[in-house]
Amino acid sequence: MAITPLPNSRTEADGSAVLRVLCYNIRSMRDDEDALARVIRACAPDLVFVQEAPRFFRWRKHAARLAAKSELVLLSGGATAAGPLLMSSLRATVERTEDVLLPLTPGLHRRGFATAVVRFAGARVGLVSCHLSLRSEERYAQAGMLLDRVAAMGAPHTIVAGDLNERPGGPSFTRLAKELQDGWAVSPWGGEYTSTPDDPHQRIDAILATPGVEFLGCGVPQDIDPADLRAATDHLPVLAAVRIPAS
Repeated sequence: MAITPLPNSRTEADGSAVLRVLCYNIRSMRDDEDALARVIRACAPDLVFVQEAPRFFRWRKHAARLAAKSELVLLSGGATAAGPLLMSSLRATVERTEDVLLPLTPGLHRRGFATAVVRFAGARVGLVSCHLSLRSEERYAQAGMLLDRVAAMGAPHTIVAGDLNERPGGPSFTRLAKELQDGWAVSPWGGEYTSTPDDPHQRIDAILATPGVEFLGCGVPQDIDPADLRAATDHLPVLAAVRIPAS
């Protein structure tokens, strides 16, 4: 059975905004960069929450090239956020951005958040891209830091998206889902599992949002060339359509 397409981006008569939001772990662009850009363009996003953006030699150049190939612009993140990154369409008006580094546990990878507050017509929304730890205790603590960051955004609505490194029902995922809406649970659309492209068997990537954001659909898009999905990176993208009320 054919899946109903997600709504296109638009501004409603009351000033609210319908946005297409993409969450994608791109494995430092170590795979097929052109396939990666084709996947992103096919999703036609207003906002892209990236994990594992380039972090080392000439990382800004690589990130800027991906944004250009994807017909988007960079907002924040990259090496300065230890991997998470935000991109947007030109439809967004940027109010502010901030990269946040989390406490470093010796012997483990540094983690951080890429954050921004943007406006789409009359709708104002905070954004946080995240990639949580592989270690359970650290991941749980980072989930708490993520909720603290959401509370401090100073925006009426916030979207959080990232690689949570945990399936639904795990302690960190549950901690987040108690305060934030889980897009797939609220309005499932497309496919559920995000890892791996060759054998999708677990949902560890998610788009979440504060109460008041309306999910119109959220999941792995099913109408993208499977060869591009396999070639682009080792995760599948999560795409959502949301309605943000006017502020």
